Amino acid sequence: MTRDSGRRARAVGASVAMLVLAGCASESAGPAGPAGEQRHPKEQKARQVLHVAEPRDQPAGTLLEGPTFGDDGRLYLVDVTAPPGGPKVVAVDLATRETDPVYTDDSGAYTSAQFSPVDGRLYLTDYAGGRILSVTPDGEDPEVVAGGPVDGRPMRPDDLTFDDAGNMYVTDSSFTTYPDAEPSGRVLRFDVDTGEGTVLADHQPNPNGISFDLDGGALWVSQLDANRIDRLTVTEDGTAVTAGHSGMYVDGGTAQTDSNAVDAAGNVYQGMHGEAKVRVYAPDGTHKATITVPEKDGDLKSATNLAIRPGTTDGYVTVSGPAGGYVYRFDALAEGVRQSNGG
Repeated sequence: MTRDSGRRARAVGASVAMLVLAGCASESAGPAGPAGEQRHPKEQKARQVLHVAEPRDQPAGTLLEGPTFGDDGRLYLVDVTAPPGGPKVVAVDLATRETDPVYTDDSGAYTSAQFSPVDGRLYLTDYAGGRILSVTPDGEDPEVVAGGPVDGRPMRPDDLTFDDAGNMYVTDSSFTTYPDAEPSGRVLRFDVDTGEGTVLADHQPNPNGISFDLDGGALWVSQLDANRIDRLTVTEDGTAVTAGHSGMYVDGGTAQTDSNAVDAAGNVYQGMHGEAKVRVYAPDGTHKATITVPEKDGDLKSATNLAIRPGTTDGYVTVSGPAGGYVYRFDALAEGVRQSNGG
């Protein structure tokens, strides 16, 4: 989910948000090195697909998040600041460009969405309510699957991902209050059989995006307050972190690292809060591409989350700002896999 350290909490607790997916056409890459290695990342311009939400006259503005593809081929999104009773989860038919409401309630502020590989239900992180909810693909049978304290502390679930067995991994957001406070964000794991939550990593600088790498042996975790992407190696059963280091540093300036996704080549796509860009990194840290939204498209401040349609290179990103919430399309560097749904 996107936000800046203080503004994001207000945005999540406010009202309605939207999303934009865009397609990108590749522009020429920068000069190549002596061995043909690219020195500068390719730049792509995303193309606007659909205007999902109108501008909202409220402090929180509009914020779309959590794009994920369902088995029905539709793209499911969350509207973080949707008002009580307004559609908080929507499904977009990208062929017809029709949008259908899926789920709503009176209190939740949902920041991400993922389908479980085990039960096929849609799991939603409720940042405001400190819980994780699951519903059927048509929005029925809501069930709280995680809530209350984890290891003695309430959680602020932001993004989530699943391993192949259906265990759930969640970023527990906590702002670092500069200049004095120590980082206190966490990475949590919820067991598929017992539902029990455990802490995998603590003292994190406001973790946000989370995705497994290509072989499932490590998590890529975007640290919002540090503008970096950490790699946390986990045990074979995923119950503990065995090592960790900072994999990529992002020169974000006034922008911050938000949600991320991984494609079939292992590339890490990093959404940004505070600028309408997505940066793409190879697993070795090479900055391979930057996806941007044309300035002429209006006042769009963030490109926080993305998804790549499985088996294709059709990428979609949610773009939001004072101009509203949109979906844009871009050309991914490799095909989509299950981890290509933005976590």
